[in-house]
Amino acid sequence: MPPHTLLFTTPGCPHCSGMKVALTVLQQEGAIAALEIVDATLEVERARQLDVKSVPWLRIGPFEFEGQMSVGDLRTWAERAAHPEGMKLYFFEMLKRGQRAKVERLIREDGQRSIALAELLADPEASMAVRIGIGAVLEELQGSGMTAAMAPKLGEILRDPEPRNRADAAHFLSLIGGAQALRLLRDCLDDPDAAVREIAYDALSNAAT
Repeated sequence: MPPHTLLFTTPGCPHCSGMKVALTVLQQEGAIAALEIVDATLEVERARQLDVKSVPWLRIGPFEFEGQMSVGDLRTWAERAAHPEGMKLYFFEMLKRGQRAKVERLIREDGQRSIALAELLADPEASMAVRIGIGAVLEELQGSGMTAAMAPKLGEILRDPEPRNRADAAHFLSLIGGAQALRLLRDCLDDPDAAVREIAYDALSNAAT
């Protein structure tokens, strides 16, 4: 199903008119459904609630972007918004750009979206910067219970043949906390890799104090 789209603009914005034209083209193609265009100077409170700091500001499905985008990029994200892999791809892009606040916002809205972070960890394309970004998001949400949905997928990664992946999964489980995460970490105490065992031991020790 084509996503709904929201565009914030201002009268003096040099790039907003191009975005309006591009999105109108996509709407005519059927790539997006409803297109709502809002003047941020007239709806200041709504812009504040959505944390609109610059324009053009776009929400396409659940995904948020700032700045000018090509028709091709807009079409790509419209397709991804309707695809099960879309959230993982969006998180990948935002973490790669250092925009983890957008990832945190989406997970705060719906904790089930955190599963995409675990799927991203299992992706061989995930760079060290992306992995660090995942850890930073989990630290920010630590104790909230909002990332508990990740635990089963991380449990699968604990069986990965690559020690680095198992170590990252164990570390992320330690940040998530909760009964399921601790149960999975207990299994790591017998892991063949010393780093994984140490992460599990430290997490379980801290949970017991």
